[in-house]
Amino acid sequence: MRMKDILGRLDETKRRWLGEVVRFGIVGITATLIQYLVYWVCLRWFSPGLSLTVGYVVSFLYNFYASTHFTFRVKANARHGAGFLLSHGVNYLLQMLTLQFFLWLGVGEQWAPIPMFAICVPVNFLLVRYFLKR
Repeated sequence: MRMKDILGRLDETKRRWLGEVVRFGIVGITATLIQYLVYWVCLRWFSPGLSLTVGYVVSFLYNFYASTHFTFRVKANARHGAGFLLSHGVNYLLQMLTLQFFLWLGVGEQWAPIPMFAICVPVNFLLVRYFLKR
């Protein structure tokens, strides 16, 4: 069975939701790679917490633009910006806590963000979708 046949069986709401999930995945993977790359480079000079913060800020700027224009296809305005900032503030705190937890467990500084992302990315999708689509 071809993908087009499967998608043709979905109603419009489910197709839109599936499109959002796929686009979120593309943007999320890209933003996560940006954040991890910046984090990894910054570890040469900074602590893991500061490196995470620098990577998060760079990734956040890309993510806001891509999420509004590509993922959820909404207009970037003050209301969406405030919601995005709030959801990412929660996500940042969750990332910082889980990073510290994995470091405490003995996971190396270069690898600790990987399980952190596995927890935080799905939570972030739900938060961002709520604030951008409500």
